[in-house]
Amino acid sequence: MATQRISDQPAYVLHRYDWSESSLILDVFTRHYGRVALVARGAKKPSSSFRPILLPMQLLHLAFGGDAEIRTLKSAEWQGGHVMPTGDALLSGYYLNELLMRLLARDDPHPALFDAYSATVQLIASQSADTLQLALRAFELRLLRDIGLLPMLDAETATLRPLGADIRYVLVAESGLRQAHAGDRVSLPGEQWQALQQALGHDALFSDTVRACIPGLRELKTQLSGLLHYHCGVKVLKTRQMMMDLQAL
Repeated sequence: MATQRISDQPAYVLHRYDWSESSLILDVFTRHYGRVALVARGAKKPSSSFRPILLPMQLLHLAFGGDAEIRTLKSAEWQGGHVMPTGDALLSGYYLNELLMRLLARDDPHPALFDAYSATVQLIASQSADTLQLALRAFELRLLRDIGLLPMLDAETATLRPLGADIRYVLVAESGLRQAHAGDRVSLPGEQWQALQQALGHDALFSDTVRACIPGLRELKTQLSGLLHYHCGVKVLKTRQMMMDLQAL
């Protein structure tokens, strides 16, 4: 069988691991091939052309080949754009990457999610703290929807009854969307859940999803966090714990 070679593939580096004294293993998110593992031979050498550009949250065009589980990086070209994020924006970018590594299977293409990730990275690198939180919530919704872990947000999950606009509902990890009980700490009215469902439609832009997250942003963060942790199989993601530790300091 001929070795497959992929050229000019839009991609982001999610994580990098030491492989030898001079090489790296990369976990990359590509637009047309999903998550892919690559070996970047000699990338740690001072003279390597890979060394200055294999950074997270930077749009690259990659060429790689091979038919093994870990393929070989042939070339990488930086596509320009924003400077490297810092502070909360950098930690938020690492948080996005952790979500993708935990929830996306390898070699499973998600081109629309790739575009949403690219838009999110640009927003968190260049905007205010409020915009950063909106971008994260919008990406979480898109991620959960694209991998089939988000229930329909315009009906109760168990009964399929349409939501009442003024009735409050909660998103429960184990059972989906249900009417809020007296003991529920956070909830959103039906009209807001319905607006979020509309903003996740196939014709909706990522900016539509961002705008739909504005009402009830804090409540949405809590509910999506519970759903994400449930499906990731952890109580707290590593990057989220790091953010909380830094805020405590």
